[in-house]
Amino acid sequence: MREHSEHHRELREVAAAIARDRYAPHAAGWDENRTPFPHDERRYLGSLGFLGMALPEKYGGGGAPLLDALVVIEELAKHCRPAAFQVFEANTGPARVVSLMGTDEQRERFLPSIAAGDQTMAVAISEPDAGSAATDMTTKATQSNGSYLLTGAKRWISNGGEADVYLVYTRLSDEPGSKGIGALVVEADRPGVSFGSQERLMGFRGIPSADIYFDEVEVPAANLVIEAGGFRRLFTVFSIERLGNATMSLAIAQAAVDRSVAYVQERRQFGKPLIEFQAVQMTLADMIMQVEGARQLIYRAAASAGTGLPDPFEVSVAKCTANEMAKRVTDSAMQLHGGNGYTEEYGIERLHRDAHGWALAGGTPTMQRIRIVSELLGRNFDQRN
Repeated sequence: MREHSEHHRELREVAAAIARDRYAPHAAGWDENRTPFPHDERRYLGSLGFLGMALPEKYGGGGAPLLDALVVIEELAKHCRPAAFQVFEANTGPARVVSLMGTDEQRERFLPSIAAGDQTMAVAISEPDAGSAATDMTTKATQSNGSYLLTGAKRWISNGGEADVYLVYTRLSDEPGSKGIGALVVEADRPGVSFGSQERLMGFRGIPSADIYFDEVEVPAANLVIEAGGFRRLFTVFSIERLGNATMSLAIAQAAVDRSVAYVQERRQFGKPLIEFQAVQMTLADMIMQVEGARQLIYRAAASAGTGLPDPFEVSVAKCTANEMAKRVTDSAMQLHGGNGYTEEYGIERLHRDAHGWALAGGTPTMQRIRIVSELLGRNFDQRN
């Protein structure tokens, strides 16, 4: 089942038209020049209600189920990942942590401006020596005169240097491992916050990425979202972001299928269209089956979440499947396009580059496999010993 309701079909049509007419003409140029998504365009998405779809109505959002936001993300991402990323960050990113676990004052302070597109919030988890092993993080915040002094560095921060506010995972006590980790909201303009140079990534172009440095940054106690020992709660909500990530992969793969379907009907070899060759039909069928399978896994996890939290097992299965599927499908699309698939003109190589990026972000397929078994058996596995 491709859609769950007439509402979703209509929502998809609206988002698809905006993606096709407003953003598709600029997407290749933004990628080539690594142009950050324009602030005016972010506010435009906010004016449509796309940035606050899954945020509470009380704070300027739409109060819609997660699936609504995923439908919009998919349609925008087929043509322009930087545009889709704005919807992704607002509806499946750190703003959802504030929405679900923050204080009323924090929700009032941050969510309305995010829903409107006036501000963006990014998440800061990874560090130079703590990627998949997130609990090895050393960034630390110590209490001082009713505030926290934050010191450390974060790496691989999508929207780093561009976002106005950061949800920073940090050590809040000397307890080892996850027991000492919580989270603070840190405004980008606080004294002591600085950024490294923009990364030149293989994909993700138009989505800034930079290191963040915290040099005894004073953060008010009112910015504490999750206390020490709340790491598991943080990663439970992070499952929502992983569903957004999986949807990005789904969109990339669907775009590769759509372009391939058109190409093999138009391109002629040996006196007939490519689609007439059985090998092409088999390849295309395999691509379609993989895309549809991933879609159903994503929809299942989103449906179980509603307006709340998804099942972590279902999320890891969906993310791992979608991430690896997008890499395979875009590679197959490149093969179907032949030499044309290796050029920038047809956009397949851009889809392939971005597919690899989304497979790395938010927890690699390898880590998702570990999570799948952990959730299935109800136990954790110590990777250190």
